[in-house]
Amino acid sequence: MHLLVIRTSAMGDVALTTPVIYAFRKQYPDVNITFITRKSFVPFFGGIGDINFFILDFKGRHRGFPGILRLFRDLNRQGKYDYIIDLHDVLRSKIITFLFSLRGVPVLRIDKGRREKKGIIKGKRRDQLKHTVVRYIDVFEKAGFKIIPEKGPWIIPLVNSQAKTEDLIDNSELNIGIAPYAKHALKMWPEEYMIRLLALIGEQNKCRFFFFGGADELLRLKALQVKIKGSVLVSEKLNLEEEIALISRLSFMISMDSSNMHMAALTGTRVISIWGGTDPVTGFGAWQQHDEYAIRIPVKELSCRPCTVFGKGKCRRGDLACMNWLTPEKVFQMMINLRIFNLKI
Repeated sequence: MHLLVIRTSAMGDVALTTPVIYAFRKQYPDVNITFITRKSFVPFFGGIGDINFFILDFKGRHRGFPGILRLFRDLNRQGKYDYIIDLHDVLRSKIITFLFSLRGVPVLRIDKGRREKKGIIKGKRRDQLKHTVVRYIDVFEKAGFKIIPEKGPWIIPLVNSQAKTEDLIDNSELNIGIAPYAKHALKMWPEEYMIRLLALIGEQNKCRFFFFGGADELLRLKALQVKIKGSVLVSEKLNLEEEIALISRLSFMISMDSSNMHMAALTGTRVISIWGGTDPVTGFGAWQQHDEYAIRIPVKELSCRPCTVFGKGKCRRGDLACMNWLTPEKVFQMMINLRIFNLKI
């Protein structure tokens, strides 16, 4: 039996496949998996093992429509597939799966719940929707593979990467990860709020702050990091494998609704996430984390939120109240109430 699994982006969504692949490998060890994704995301699966990766070349061989046809031919050279598991459901994966279906290969595709999510955004429903991880599991079940979620961590750092973080961690203090940015403005807390929150934390706790973010955030991270005495800019020092190792050793992470939130949760590190225009109710919350760790203005206090599923668009009110009302003092008090700082160090 051979499955072809497709999920090429975005970073957080690919990371969220790890609980499913981790459980599948344990529960169906004799089934072969070929996973189509980007080379940069392979470190998420380093601790799982026994996965054949097919790396996409979006800038070269697999670029554009001719590239999709070449991709189909390249995949066929890898061998025969019994099922195509499409966890992405975008134009590229639709074309690939259609071509395979013409050859008689069964295709199972994720139900992203677009209508349900639209109902949340329009305020027609407020119930918790299926988590993305559960939606991934559902696709495998359609193919006859019932997956029982396993206890984490699901992203497991490699030993050689762990060794490279030894000098950064001080076990006599709180080691706190900070991921202050996100792709869209509706998911981003004011920078001055984060600076004040870290000051409040530092006044009452012995701690070290580690700043995480993508390459496109590096300049902002540098400017922010110099304002926090004794902090470390991880993005300049470590690659993704090493970042995973460091995140797994943190006391906790403070993050926006971003890939760093998912990475922290999936390595088994608690994560305090700050939410504005988006909300965990749409199914993108930190996997297996307490709901109380997702800090946001309640809908009964601000009925316009959530106003977006992914963070795109502009604030309808014009004042970004969902973020601005979450003052550093409020967030700090919530963290105290959650006993986040009462950790053994």
